[in-house]
Amino acid sequence: MRPSRQALAGAFAAAVCVGAAGAALADCTDPALPGVDWRRCTMHSREFIDANLTGAKLKDGRFTRANFSNSNLSDIDGRRAKFIAAIARKTNFEGARLSGADFTDADLSKASFKGADLYRAQFQGAVLRGADLTGANTENADMLDADLSGARWVDGKTICAQGSIGQCKLEATPSGVSG
Repeated sequence: MRPSRQALAGAFAAAVCVGAAGAALADCTDPALPGVDWRRCTMHSREFIDANLTGAKLKDGRFTRANFSNSNLSDIDGRRAKFIAAIARKTNFEGARLSGADFTDADLSKASFKGADLYRAQFQGAVLRGADLTGANTENADMLDADLSGARWVDGKTICAQGSIGQCKLEATPSGVSG
């Protein structure tokens, strides 16, 4: 016995409704608020200055040339998000999940990445002057040509010397000076 077209259509509609109720989809038009779901959203050149995006879902989002200066992005899920050439001066990324995120050519001056997961994050050419990386996981992070001058390194104690490009260099000790 073959099911009728109406029966099949009804079963399909019920499956769609159940699937839609099971997982909320990102709405890229939602305002910048704590916990916003912007997964896979494209927000090129947008202004998010002084925004509170605590706990937001930005996974796989594209924020190229966006401005997040003075914003709170603590505890976000920004895995594989693209922040290429973004401006995020004095931005709080504390506790953020940013594995695989791309910050190529971003201005992250004085940003805080305390306790953030930066596993395999890309920072090529990024400006991290005065940033705080205390307790961050930087395993396999790519810092090629990144400016780390004055940044606080992952140990929470080391301050990178001026001219720390691509890696955190310690201040040189004058020769002949004993400690």
